Amino acid sequence: MENIDLLGTKLVEKKLVSEEQLQIALERQRMSGGRLGYNLVSLGFINEKDLAEFFKRVPPVPSSIEDTGLSLSYIVDLINKHVVLMGEFTIPMVADKVKLPIPLVDTAMEVLRRERFIEVKGADQLYKTSYKFALTDAGRNRAAELLNVCRYAGPAPVTLAEYRKQIEIQTVMNIIITPEQFNNAFSHLVISDLLLNSLGPAASSGRAIFLYGPPGNGKTTIAEAIGRALPGDVYVPHAIVVGGEIITVFDKSVHAPVRQTEDSPKCDQRWVSVKRPTVMVGGELTMRTLDLDFNPIAKFYEAPLQLKANNGLFIVDDLGRQHMDIDTLLNRWIVPLARRTDLLTLHTGRKFEVPFDQLVIFATNLDPKDLVDMAFLRRMRYKIKVDHPSPDEYRKIFIKVCKSNNIEFKGDVFEHLMDQYYKRMDVRLSSCQPRDIIDHIIDDAYYRGHTPELTTEKIAMSWDNLFVK
Repeated sequence: MENIDLLGTKLVEKKLVSEEQLQIALERQRMSGGRLGYNLVSLGFINEKDLAEFFKRVPPVPSSIEDTGLSLSYIVDLINKHVVLMGEFTIPMVADKVKLPIPLVDTAMEVLRRERFIEVKGADQLYKTSYKFALTDAGRNRAAELLNVCRYAGPAPVTLAEYRKQIEIQTVMNIIITPEQFNNAFSHLVISDLLLNSLGPAASSGRAIFLYGPPGNGKTTIAEAIGRALPGDVYVPHAIVVGGEIITVFDKSVHAPVRQTEDSPKCDQRWVSVKRPTVMVGGELTMRTLDLDFNPIAKFYEAPLQLKANNGLFIVDDLGRQHMDIDTLLNRWIVPLARRTDLLTLHTGRKFEVPFDQLVIFATNLDPKDLVDMAFLRRMRYKIKVDHPSPDEYRKIFIKVCKSNNIEFKGDVFEHLMDQYYKRMDVRLSSCQPRDIIDHIIDDAYYRGHTPELTTEKIAMSWDNLFVK
């Protein structure tokens, strides 16, 4: 069940439902299960459109310094660090750097003028926004002091409280994936209906998924396809501030911005509209990866990967291959998976809670019973085996791979492959093998300056290169 504070109370606060309606829906949820939102809609207390709009909260544009959650002095200092690198500058130029509305930046720059940290150098017009400013010697000295404390000079951060609120609204626990949407996300793959029907509800649940099975049969590809199936866009802050410390969150290598149009709703520019993120880690995962990364020179933090993955998908691939004790790694995940919150620690020793709101997929080639204990497996609501393909599925995969590489599929050559190699040599079919065989044929053709072609001779060459004798 969703926590009342995370959904029900907020719906009441927005006057989308009454307190009495909320209690009735909660009772129905206790008796029949399902999500709170689903029960509210089923009872007719709220329609699907209003509920969907509620989960699309746009961070509002701050109209005052108080709305930012930051003090005026904090904004003044941030601007002071920005302008030391700008030469001459205008109010709109500074507003674009700190991602705050022009009136708020104007207020902060008035403080800088009174303190004689900046001065007016000229103007193209009589409008204040056209004034050209420059830093004074006193301003440069002040900027040097500030940069010595923290070199962060990016967009203004948002508060931890505001970050929590936005993440809760965008939660993966309330996404709705229809069978049609899910099937479209997997349309490029050959996958059995049985497996697809297990994966769909699992992805829609927002709960952790454990994928296991023999190597080379698409666990990673399936996990990535689930990421593409997650609907909607979310907002990610450039940075958050905790106890005066800056933590950068937006990461271009993880977050794909959504192009804004004239019709896009106006939002607080400290946030970026992105597709639901997908983060994948494999054997390189360490405990340090899951902690705040403090830069001792710049003196601010970079968010850990699980924080960057909030409202999206976190894939732990090749579980059991990490350069660390598996029990230590899994114990690190038990509390976040159960409570949906994570505990981070600043270098000062201060601990604080952040949302852990993501669909987590653990994928492994190893036997789950040998890898993890039952206590951990119990926390995995969905344990799904990805097995070897059937001969019919293998043929469909082979045809798809040929088509995608503009190679003519020849049925007789394929049957030769099946009879003379797989059956005669008693080799198990794997979903990755058609791609590997065709890749060998393409490499050989490019080397010889020929057009890639499916022949029995090329099959023999590919097979010899593919398998260890």
